[in-house]
Amino acid sequence: MSTETKTHPTELNLHQKSRVLEVAFTDGSRFELPCEYLRVYSPSAEVRGHGPGTGTLQVGKEDVNITRIEPVGSYAVCLHFDDGHDTGIYAWDTLYDLGIHREEYWREYLRHLEEAGHRHREIGTGRTDDEAGA
Repeated sequence: MSTETKTHPTELNLHQKSRVLEVAFTDGSRFELPCEYLRVYSPSAEVRGHGPGTGTLQVGKEDVNITRIEPVGSYAVCLHFDDGHDTGIYAWDTLYDLGIHREEYWREYLRHLEEAGHRHREIGTGRTDDEAGA
């Protein structure tokens, strides 16, 4: 997961009710990134691990929300989640990469969940994606 870019955000808007972080970039790109997606793809060592194949699959994050966004210099933000996770530093390149590849990465995450014997629950319903017709 890496898309090097010289672009940087012009806007970061957190929509807590819908659990979406909206990010606009200098190249005109605009992404709506669900909090759950950002949480399960956190760039932290806790999630990604310390080397290839050492990451931890994040399970049960369907209802997670961002409580605070903290600037990290002029190159990143630290997202604080309501499940206590606050160690991921989201560089601008990371946010851009997550935006550009959102559908691909999300399908990959759902596949990993299924392979591990877990099911993704549709937000707010308690039903799995299969039961909801996803």
